[in-house]
Amino acid sequence: MPVDPMLSAYSDLVFKAAVAVYTIAMLMHAVEYVLARTTAPVPALAGASAEGEVGGTLTATPPDGERAVPAGGRTRSDRFGGMAVSLTVLGVLLHVGAIVLRGLAVGRWPLGNMYEFASAIGLAAVVTWLVVLRRTPSIRRVGAFVLPPVLILLYLAGTVLYAQAAPVVPALQSYWLIIHVTTVTIASGLFLVAGFASIAYLLRRSGKLSGFTAKLPSVEALDRLAYRISAVAFPLYTFAVIAGAIWAEAAWGRFWGWDPKETVAFIAWVVYAAYLHARATAGWRTTGAAWINVLGFATVMFNLFFINMVVAGLHSYAGL
Repeated sequence: MPVDPMLSAYSDLVFKAAVAVYTIAMLMHAVEYVLARTTAPVPALAGASAEGEVGGTLTATPPDGERAVPAGGRTRSDRFGGMAVSLTVLGVLLHVGAIVLRGLAVGRWPLGNMYEFASAIGLAAVVTWLVVLRRTPSIRRVGAFVLPPVLILLYLAGTVLYAQAAPVVPALQSYWLIIHVTTVTIASGLFLVAGFASIAYLLRRSGKLSGFTAKLPSVEALDRLAYRISAVAFPLYTFAVIAGAIWAEAAWGRFWGWDPKETVAFIAWVVYAAYLHARATAGWRTTGAAWINVLGFATVMFNLFFINMVVAGLHSYAGL
């Protein structure tokens, strides 16, 4: 099927718009984080009523340690956080539109090169964040740390990794592209969010940057966030590795050949299996498990960039 240059151009334009909206959302989250107060309790004021009101207008212990505000009101931090979330949702809609337009432009599943793959990982990470935020609104401040790595990934996708819309080589013209690469993409997006949750956990727990990290959720909340996301991502990643082996047998006549990308993917699988095991093991379930999770995230990123772009192998075509 010939490439439609107009749809391809629209896709690139909408992708840039999505990145711009994500950037504004990140800045809004940063303002929210700066304006927020730490979670230290506010001392009760003299004359406070049993319901925590002073004269019926101000709360004695404002939620989230914010400054006292009129009952039923919202702090400036809350307003900026709400705008950040709304902009993130808009960015997701634009991002989905860019990927759909790319697929229509080339007449195939839009995961055939590194640009498309990295863009889809970024989308999976942001959608993961929104789902988590929907379930646990109290961790919204973490958005100031989740969006920056996503934006870095999307910037690299749109510059260093960018590829013109084009058909894929015959080896990629298979339904396994949809199954294997899509599952890897979703799992990688989940691991991205989980990895940065563990990084935030380690920073919060160390106390070395207490003035900077004091506004983050508790270490328990960050650890729980990293674990739950990884617990969802690991089975998906396991399926992706198995599907890749089946595709390799169909394309190259063997299930496993220790190709560099296969090898590092297997190492990442072992690391994440070790993380889930450590998380349930006494003496490892806190700091030790978090470091293993960070190592797993680093392995996935190493596989994405260094192995795809530097090391030659059977996956070298199309950057996959």
